[in-house]
Amino acid sequence: MILALETSCDDTCAAVVTSAGEIRSNVVASQGLLHARYGGVVPEIASRRHLELVDAVTSDALERAEVGLEEIERVAVTRGPGLIGALLVGVSSAKALAAARGLPLVPVDHLHGHVVASTLEPDAIEPPYLCLVASGGHTFLARVDDPSSYRILGQTLADAAGEAFDKGARMLGLGYPGGPAIDRLAREGDPSAYDFPRSLPGRSDAGARLDFSFSGLKTALLYRVRELGPEEAGRRRPHLAAAYQRAIVEALAARTAQALDQEDLDRLALGGGVAANSELRRRVEELSADRGVALWAPELALCTDNAAMIAAAARFLEPLPYPEYLGLDASARVATPATAAVP
Repeated sequence: MILALETSCDDTCAAVVTSAGEIRSNVVASQGLLHARYGGVVPEIASRRHLELVDAVTSDALERAEVGLEEIERVAVTRGPGLIGALLVGVSSAKALAAARGLPLVPVDHLHGHVVASTLEPDAIEPPYLCLVASGGHTFLARVDDPSSYRILGQTLADAAGEAFDKGARMLGLGYPGGPAIDRLAREGDPSAYDFPRSLPGRSDAGARLDFSFSGLKTALLYRVRELGPEEAGRRRPHLAAAYQRAIVEALAARTAQALDQEDLDRLALGGGVAANSELRRRVEELSADRGVALWAPELALCTDNAAMIAAAARFLEPLPYPEYLGLDASARVATPATAAVP
């Protein structure tokens, strides 16, 4: 049994997962409503809330899994990347839990968790596969030949897709988080009403980097909203939202198609909070069907931040024995061989 904690941003998460990948529990305490009034996550508030919740969430995960702490064989925790104060709460709690029983501890890269979330039961993906990770802080394509590591084929050069959704939602006067707000409103609009740019920087020939850029798209939306004026932009919000969402999704889908062809892979997995977007899931399903590619689109609870995916990664990593991990620290930016990009 693996007990995992995840506190990289504003969700306090704990899960119990078996070494075979069975999810026994996956508990998430969201702070979404707490931060909505500020239009985004406030790091200090998130850290304090994690302190208040982490013990209760951990106890809940153990109870739902119907196991006691004495049955846990290793502890896993997100070491980074993320908000440093929030990460420190999870790392400190995990070290205390592990040290109290002399258990080994596995520090996990948050992004590695997204990449291997689809390796969990009941329908586990097998390597090699391509993974598109799109979240609030990160967007990249990775090739996975062994679940213990991955190779980045391309990544965002500026804002991540989730950040582009949030900033676009703010321009349109929608609430936080922006992704779900735009997704809901876009269903009422015409995605062809506006022709927003699809930025795909760099070369796309064999072996080239498959990077993303959403900065030009955000600027195009800003100028269009200013051009229309507050009243007209308000009336056209569903169309603006639908066209903006379509531009983000098409950019993600185009790079994914290029990566599948370049790497000659027939398995595709999605990860990250943006993978919960209904338009993206529909478009990737179409893309996979057209190419005869098997698609793993995890349930929504495994797309957003959660501890089950951290336990998933911990299954393939070497744990630190007690007391070696007592000096372990959190890191806002983690650079490991697992996340090394190709030159």
